[in-house]
Amino acid sequence: MRGPAWPIGALLVGYPLWWALGFGGLSVIVLAVPMAVVLWRRRPVRVPRGLGLWALLLAGYLVSALMLGESPPGTYGDLGPGRMIGYVMRLALYVAVLVMVLYLGNLTERELPQLRLVRMLGVLFVTTVAGGLLGVFFPGFAFTSPVELLLPDWLAGNSFVQNLIHPTAAQTQKVLGFSLPRPEAPFEWANAWGSNVSVLVVWFVVGWWVYGGRRQKVFVAVSLALAAIPVVYSLNRGLWIGLGLAVLYLIVRVGGRTRVVLCGAVAVGALAFALSPLASLVTQRLDKPHSNDIRAFTVTATLAAATHSPVIGYGNTRNALGNHRTITTGRTQWCEGCGHPPLGSDGQLWLLIITQGFTGAALYVAFFLGAIRRHWRDRSPVGLAGVLVMGLVLLYMFVYDGLVTPLSLYLISFALLWRNSPRSDTCLRSDP
Repeated sequence: MRGPAWPIGALLVGYPLWWALGFGGLSVIVLAVPMAVVLWRRRPVRVPRGLGLWALLLAGYLVSALMLGESPPGTYGDLGPGRMIGYVMRLALYVAVLVMVLYLGNLTERELPQLRLVRMLGVLFVTTVAGGLLGVFFPGFAFTSPVELLLPDWLAGNSFVQNLIHPTAAQTQKVLGFSLPRPEAPFEWANAWGSNVSVLVVWFVVGWWVYGGRRQKVFVAVSLALAAIPVVYSLNRGLWIGLGLAVLYLIVRVGGRTRVVLCGAVAVGALAFALSPLASLVTQRLDKPHSNDIRAFTVTATLAAATHSPVIGYGNTRNALGNHRTITTGRTQWCEGCGHPPLGSDGQLWLLIITQGFTGAALYVAFFLGAIRRHWRDRSPVGLAGVLVMGLVLLYMFVYDGLVTPLSLYLISFALLWRNSPRSDTCLRSDP
């Protein structure tokens, strides 16, 4: 893509290259620099309603750095490189997505047509499905990225950094009583793959089915059938619930012939799935909710820790003493399940509560609720899809960490809603 819109094209269409290089979810931070240059050159900058809440969230995160050296009761660990790396990366991401929203909203329709942006998200959906299939059929696929080779060992070996810079096809976890690979390519975690595919499929259908011709519709149907394979093998209950609620939302909000066609498509798809071998895997997963106890422990410990710094939080996650099975603090040869789960690792809401207190969590919820309220009456395909994504964000905050790539997709969806509405924004003025 030429012209000032090239950074967003490089981010969405060129994402497989970023992943292979080892940037992956960090690519938005890199590309926020040319986006900021574009904004600087076209002052004054338009600002959407509600973005002040995100600015307050960012300001609160800066203040929370005052607590990085503290550890609440029930946790342990000292202020070290790992804690600082996590804080700086999250701060950079929050700033980058803020820049990205302003950048997208200040590009004209001629510079970046709305449909082109939606279709670029659809291209990333196809990339995500391809990565999911890679994780299902070649789960051991992995390689050392150029970024990983260039970083010093003390940084590249950090577990948080390693997930971001080391490309892998799948994440192996013990889910059904034995180890199974869960697709994650081209993203950083299996849960990030689940969150992203559910958001991207919304824009894929809008861009390539609603606004597509006959050939595009055939392509969509084939792609969705292929996507069902990694969606099921992801064993991701949050993803399944999100997709089910998305279908229910559309049935309720669309009307006339579209509702009839949608109900028919859902019925045919459900029948085909029930007759396929994939149905038994879903049944097994629902019968073995192995992660419930882990989540209950970490959420309870997160809330207990947050009460000791309820306004500004602790800047980053903390390690809990013990886990849901034992008070032992660490994995040993005789207790492989005795690791200490990081607090806030089971959902963006809990992450915000431990890092920024209940204030940060409230600002995050208010930001996305406000977007739903302002755009609820927009019944265009983009309006319906954008509000749906905002709703998925509020659902997923209980079970998915929004970092790293999911947050970028959430904010791109917010920008699509802003671009789709009559201008109700303000300007930040500065000297030319």
